[in-house]
Amino acid sequence: NIEGPYILMPHSISGIYSMYYSSKYPEEIKAIIGIDPTLPNAIEYFDESVPTMPKYMSYIAPTGIARLALYLSSEDYLPLADEGIYSEKNLKMTKILSAQRGYNKNIVNEANEINNNIGKTRNLSFPPDMPVMIFTTNEKEENEEGKSNITFYQSEIGNSPLHKLVPLEGHHYLHWTQYKQMSEYVNEFTEAFGND
Repeated sequence: NIEGPYILMPHSISGIYSMYYSSKYPEEIKAIIGIDPTLPNAIEYFDESVPTMPKYMSYIAPTGIARLALYLSSEDYLPLADEGIYSEKNLKMTKILSAQRGYNKNIVNEANEINNNIGKTRNLSFPPDMPVMIFTTNEKEENEEGKSNITFYQSEIGNSPLHKLVPLEGHHYLHWTQYKQMSEYVNEFTEAFGND
């Protein structure tokens, strides 16, 4: 029973869904705050291929292979965060959830729908009158064409005073390591357009 409009906070591939939703139902969305979100034009901008996942991957979780992989190299499946951020109980639960759901058929199907979803959203953009803030990694490296995450997001959100780009030190999972700083930015950003 939480009434909108809502602030969406997409991370990674859910950026595509947030763009679709905010374009289709703008009256339901108050703002978008993305955490290194994938946006439809990224593939074309960086001239990359769309990632896919072989169907056989959906058999990994039920067979126990995922549990074995977690046992052998659990650091690959755990949050990249400073020691002490997550309790042993949190880390144990993360391992369990990763083993159970990491490669289930829904995850595999979603990965294989990315190309279709990009196609459906390629011509969309965030509404110009909607506040948008994007957190991204502060990578100074640019490719041969001078493109980086920062230049990409700048091209996507433009110069609107309602749009803000916040580069932070870290990796794709910025919320694992920069959550305190991100909280400050989020509070400041949401206060700027009111809490009504």
